[in-house]
Amino acid sequence: MHLVLPRQRAWIGHARRLMAALPIVLAMAAAPPVKAQSTAMVIRNDRGGLLGQRSAEIRSLRAAGQRVELRGLCLSACTMYLSLPNVCVSPSAELGFHGPSRNGRPLPPAEFEHWSEVMARNYREPLRSWFMSEGRYIREGYFALSGAELIRMGYPRC
Repeated sequence: MHLVLPRQRAWIGHARRLMAALPIVLAMAAAPPVKAQSTAMVIRNDRGGLLGQRSAEIRSLRAAGQRVELRGLCLSACTMYLSLPNVCVSPSAELGFHGPSRNGRPLPPAEFEHWSEVMARNYREPLRSWFMSEGRYIREGYFALSGAELIRMGYPRC
């Protein structure tokens, strides 16, 4: 686990995109398209988004019984997938946690508490307690946990 600052995050993102694109280009050139064998939703590069929208998506996925595999970069609101009963985490995944904000700006106290609770409801212990006591106060960059660390906390391995 480590803290990643915004400048590092940009460089890491560029390097990951370049590395991720190479196998895709090679695979497309070498083989015809193949229908996916799995109905799982695979997350490889999700940088988050609006908490309200993600909450609605989580409710819909839960109702459908959708399997979600966290296999790559999953930041911010993306970590809310951890609440799903059919979620699994790859040991090599990287999940990034920080507190709720409005485009990086602090929220009024009541909103900060509300959205912190919304996020924390999606985490199991001990991640939930850590988030409420420390993680939600991270405003610059994010706190990274590997999939292997989350698996040690009890999340299912992909």
